[in-house]
Amino acid sequence: MKYLVFGSKGQLGLEFCCYLGEKSIGVGREECDISNLDRVMDVVSSVKPGVIINCAAYNLVDNAERMYSDAFKVNALGVRNVAYACKKVGAFLVHFSTDYVFDGTKKGMYTESDVPNPLNMYGKSKLLGEQLLKEELDSRYLLFRVSWVYGRGKRNFVYKVLNWAKSMEVLKIACDEFSVPTSTSTIVSCSLKALETGLEGLYHLVNTGFTSRYEWASKILTVFGVKRFVYPVHRSEFSLPALRPYFSAMDNSLISEELDLEIRHWEEELEKFYKCIGSPV
Repeated sequence: MKYLVFGSKGQLGLEFCCYLGEKSIGVGREECDISNLDRVMDVVSSVKPGVIINCAAYNLVDNAERMYSDAFKVNALGVRNVAYACKKVGAFLVHFSTDYVFDGTKKGMYTESDVPNPLNMYGKSKLLGEQLLKEELDSRYLLFRVSWVYGRGKRNFVYKVLNWAKSMEVLKIACDEFSVPTSTSTIVSCSLKALETGLEGLYHLVNTGFTSRYEWASKILTVFGVKRFVYPVHRSEFSLPALRPYFSAMDNSLISEELDLEIRHWEEELEKFYKCIGSPV
């Protein structure tokens, strides 16, 4: 089986390429902007993959409020292009969405049956991408919603917290935003097992449990052995352009049951991440 990975320079794409090795062909944005259908078709026709894994995304949540056309080009139009290419060559598609398709008003964990209602442009662009994917492909796809993704690289909360700790004695972290920290390792291993099992459709793919940004930052510093004071504040103190859901934690029960798999708790997974790579800073 040959795998084509779009967005191979990002943390999730890199993890897939590292795991799959010679079975994968990674394509970065410089080689293929997925918002360009002709370029997508050229790459897909050349590689002739059995599976396309789309990790390409515009994920600058705050920038998307003013650069929304860029977000929609990649997260919506780009997804449609990749899905169209899959249909043309008969490839199976694996695509990733976000917990930010929800508004955070539910009293409990979000499941796959809950109705999305995104609050910001990033979430809206990702939801439209989901819808366009389903319009192009009746089946032969896996659509995974993920949250608070971290792995090797600098574009994640783990790296940011450790980097802030290098220059600040006190870290102010929001205590009123909740979701599920999820490692790229968890996403990759579960995605590939789902492919092997023959699953199709929409699933919430996250580590187990949930936490606040404040609690997550505190755990990061503890696990990595960094002593700093973490001060809880309301997220309104940061005056961020994009409105975020207060509670967008997703339930992974469905994918766990389908794969007959117990997905690690987010705290245990963070400890495993530290043992594997040490400090990313």
